[in-house]
Parts: sequence; C-alpha cells; structure tokens
Amino acid sequence: MESIQLDMIQTAGIGALALIVGMILTRKVAFLQKYCVPSPVSGGIIFSLLTLALYGWFNIEVSFDGTLKDVFMLAFFTSVGFQSDLKVLKQGGRLLIIMLLLLVVIISLQNLMPMGVTRLMGVDPLIGMAAGSISMTGGHGTAGGFASVLEGMGLHGAGTIGMAAATFGLIAGSMIGGPLAERIIRRKLTHEQMQPQDDEIDPAMAGIESDEASPTGRTKRVSTNEQEFQQYAKASYCILLVMGAGTLMSWLLAKTGITFPTYFGALILAAVIRNILGFVSYKDEGKWEKADKLLDMERIISVGNICLSLFLGMAMISLKLWELQSLALPLIVILASQVVMMDFFVYFIAFPLLGRSYDAAVLCAGMCGFGLGATPNAMANMSAVCYKYRYTVKPFLIVPIIGAMFADLLNTGIITLFLNIL
Repeated sequence: MESIQLDMIQTAGIGALALIVGMILTRKVAFLQKYCVPSPVSGGIIFSLLTLALYGWFNIEVSFDGTLKDVFMLAFFTSVGFQSDLKVLKQGGRLLIIMLLLLVVIISLQNLMPMGVTRLMGVDPLIGMAAGSISMTGGHGTAGGFASVLEGMGLHGAGTIGMAAATFGLIAGSMIGGPLAERIIRRKLTHEQMQPQDDEIDPAMAGIESDEASPTGRTKRVSTNEQEFQQYAKASYCILLVMGAGTLMSWLLAKTGITFPTYFGALILAAVIRNILGFVSYKDEGKWEKADKLLDMERIISVGNICLSLFLGMAMISLKLWELQSLALPLIVILASQVVMMDFFVYFIAFPLLGRSYDAAVLCAGMCGFGLGATPNAMANMSAVCYKYRYTVKPFLIVPIIGAMFADLLNTGIITLFLNIL
C-alpha cells in the first residue's frame, strides 16, 4: 500500500477546487437544484470517489491534513456565536425546547433500534451501539472517543466500525436533509409560505451562503470603496481575536472534566461579547446607540460562511469511503434503518410538533444534518433550503446551540445509560 500525504495548503486547495466543482455541478444539474444538495457536498463526493478509486484500483491511499479544516470550522462557529442574540433566542424559546426533546427521542431511538436489529439477526449488540447514536448524532469524534470503551467490552474493531458508520452518517445526513425539507415544503405548506427566491439568485451558492440574520445581506450590491474593504477587514479581525481568546475558554471548560467540542469556547465567548455589547450604549453624533452595532454582523456572517463552505469542501474530500467496504451485512442493515427511521421521524413527528411552519421545515433539514452527521451539515442543509425559498433566522440560531451545547452532553449521558444496561 502506497501513501500520498497532502499538507494543509494542498488540502485547502483541493477543498476549494471541490467547492468550485460543486458550484458548477449545481448550476448544470437540475436534480441538485431541485433537492437542495449543498455544493460542497456534491463537489466533495466527486473527489472522495476519486480517492476511493485510487485506493481500490491502484492500492494508493491519499491522506489529507486537517489543520486548516479545523481552523475554518472554528472561524465559522465563532461567527455563529456572534449571531447568538438573546433577544432573538427568547423569541424562539418554545422551538428550542421542542428541538431538545426531539433530540432526546432521536438519540434514544438511534440506540434502541440497532439493538433490536442485532437481536433479530443474532449478532453482537455492541455492533448496534457502535452504529447507534455514538456514530450518528456523535459523529467521528464521539465514535473515536467510545472506541476504547467498546473494545474493552469485547467488540473487536470498534474504532473501524464506528468511523465507517460515522462516515456513512455524514454522507446520508447531507443527502437526505434538503430533499426531505423540499418534500415537506411542497406537500405541507401553502403557496405563500413556499415562495422561492428571485430567479437571479445563483443556485450554486445553495449550501454556502447562510446570511439569515439580516435579509439585507442577500441584497445584490457592488462596492469597491475603501470603506467596504475596512468593514470586511474588521469582521475578519473580530473573528480571529475571539478565536484566539476562545482557546483559553476551551481550556477552562476542559478543566471541568466534561468533553466539549473544540469550537465551543470561541462560540460561547463570541455570544457573550455580542450580548454584553447589546446592553451597553454609546453616544454617536448626539444619538445613543447600542454598542453591538459596532459589530458589522453582515460581514461577520459572510466571512463565517466562506469558512463554512471551505470546511465542508475539505471535510468531504477527506472521507475515506473504502471504510464502508468493511461493513458486514448487519451493519449495513442497521445504517439503512437509521436513515429510514430519521426520515419517518422527521416527516411524521418532528414537523408537526415544531408547528407545521416554514421554520419547522428548515429545522427538519437541520435535524437530518446533525442527527446523522454533524452541525455543519445541518447548517449547509438549512442554508440550501433557505437559499431556494426565503429567509428565516430562528433555525440558524437554534441548531448551532443544540449542536454545540446540548447534543454531545445528552448523547454521552444516553449512551452511558445504554452501555450500562448491556
């Protein structure tokens, strides 16, 4: 087996190329537009298939450096933190509580169902746990974290099984979220609720641009003056400063003994800064203004969205699809069941409980993303839907908070309960 190791610059370059390829595909392929498949996903899958062909036909494994991928992810979630205005969150309080309750049910079902499948097929129930919420809601990080626990309980190759299942979930979560939301919108909402964007909007940007906090952010404008440059520069500096300070916050959180996502410190710090500034006023040209207006949110969101698209492009090209080849029949059945369960649960249970509204439809797309893959997949799914139809702010505030603050904590607790039952 030969190995090709790409450094962080080469990885970023190929990730950007995958993103451009995805944009071209989305412009040309009606299927991708109709079902709101994000451009980073469609382009990234092409490159993942190429690395799979190299692995299978030429015995060459291509490895990518994830350093810049993690930096882009951190920058994106920092921009999300800046969007966490408590005044808006208060308005979405009911939806937030419902989403949390639905998440508990999803995690529980993701563990109960595989255990039932393994019992029917007469195989080790720990295989079901490895392909349950550990790798679905938890993703690659949780799968790696629990690998040693499952190995200790007697499941040989737990790490490989968990990572392969997480890879499958990452792809499935990206692929079914947009189509499911599209089906809900077409069948469940009125004509007024589902008005699409102007035809001039570039469909290739679906899944990249998620400026939901400000409708004016989607207004087309051309500006080359120095003020515009300074605004984008200030937004970039704000994100970088909070990213740096957020590492200290993450270090303090780690001292609690609880495992948090790497981006959690910066996200929380950005949210704290945004809301503190919201309570502070300053005098500008004789008028009192809220200090949070000093943050140029349109530009902060735009910079964050660029980072999101690059992160997704790099994440998708890094998928090791050959890991799925090692899946035995029981694991394939379990993973297929997870997708079917998520589809039915979101369509028939989550959407009605969330209020049968456009917000609910967008949240359903996000639920598929973080329920099977990861929070960035959820954000891309929702962005793709909103780019085709219209804006909504609440889902883009609720989903990152659930994904960053609650998903891992709830998942870890429920997993521990199931493992103790076994």
